[in-house]
Parts: sequence; structure tokens; C-alpha cells
Amino acid sequence: MIGCALALVMTFIAGLGRLSRYFVLRVLATAYIEFFRGTSIFVQLFWAYFVLPLFGFELTPLQAGVLALGLNVGAYGAEVVRGAVQSIGRSQYEACVALNLTRYQRMRHVILPQAFLIMLPTFCNNAIEFLKATAIVSLISLSNMTFQAQVVRAQTGSTLVPFATILLLYFLMALAISRFGRSLERRLSRGLDGVRV
Repeated sequence: MIGCALALVMTFIAGLGRLSRYFVLRVLATAYIEFFRGTSIFVQLFWAYFVLPLFGFELTPLQAGVLALGLNVGAYGAEVVRGAVQSIGRSQYEACVALNLTRYQRMRHVILPQAFLIMLPTFCNNAIEFLKATAIVSLISLSNMTFQAQVVRAQTGSTLVPFATILLLYFLMALAISRFGRSLERRLSRGLDGVRV
């Protein structure tokens, strides 16, 4: 849950940073996105847990998992935000200028509400990817479902039952996220002309 919150925050900070009028913000956002999309989540996780302590940043397995997964998924989500905002028609921006709205008011009241509906399906996909990626935190001994399945396998010698169980649990959780996303999308698109979900 904390990792999802971090991912969501980074998604909007970096996504809107890519669209900033300030060059430094654009560069920082682009560097963050390209780094975390261009390197392996395994390496990022190991860096957070094993390498950062060498620089004085001691993290628990939970903190390292949250940090690595949140920053990784946030980088992918940032491109979703950027693309969705840029897909809003020029007429909307012109209407905002005609109404003398500030840049903040334009984004808050006109652009982002429309862009969010475009972002939503991909956000749900990212949430499912985040859920599946949590399996790798067992590599740093964080006690998640995959780690528990490995413990059960070591204690009982059975491989099928524990791994079939977590396979089913991951599927059911992903299905719940997908259903929730579709329901939210239908609710938000009510009353919008030409939108079919």
C-alpha cells in the first residue's frame, strides 16, 4: 500500500515535471524516468537493500522494497501522465486562456480531470504490474506471499500446493484491481459525450 502511494506520487511529480516550462525540472524528471525504466527492477532492489547502506542509508527489507518498487512503477506511470495530458485537445487550452485561468487552475480544473480518465486503464495495468513485482522482494527475505510459499515448500517438500495457492491469490487480486478500475472508469465517464467504456 505504501509502495503504491509512493508510485502514485512519483507518477504525477515526474509526469508533470516532464511538461514543466522549467528546463531543470524537465531534465530531472526525464533522468528519473529513463533511469528507472532503463534498469532492472532486480538491480534496483538490490541497490536499495545492499548498496545504499554503504552510503549510510540503512533500510529494512520493507523500506527497500517500497522504495525500489515505488520508484520503478512511478517512472512508468509518469509517461502515462505525460501522454494523457498531451492528448487533451488544443481547444481545451484555448478555452482556458479565454477564461483567463492560471496555469494551475487550467491543470487542476480542466486538463487533469479529462486526462485522468485517459490515464485510468493504464494506471490499473501498472497497479497489477506492481502487485506482480512484489514477488521479487522475497529475494531480500521480505516475508511476502512468495517468501511464505518458499518456507512451506522447504518445510513440507511440496511445491505444487504453495505455489498454486499464491498463483491463484495473485490472479484474484489482479482481477479485483481490474474490476475496480473498470467500475471507476464507468463512473467517471458518465455524462461525457462520445465516451464508451
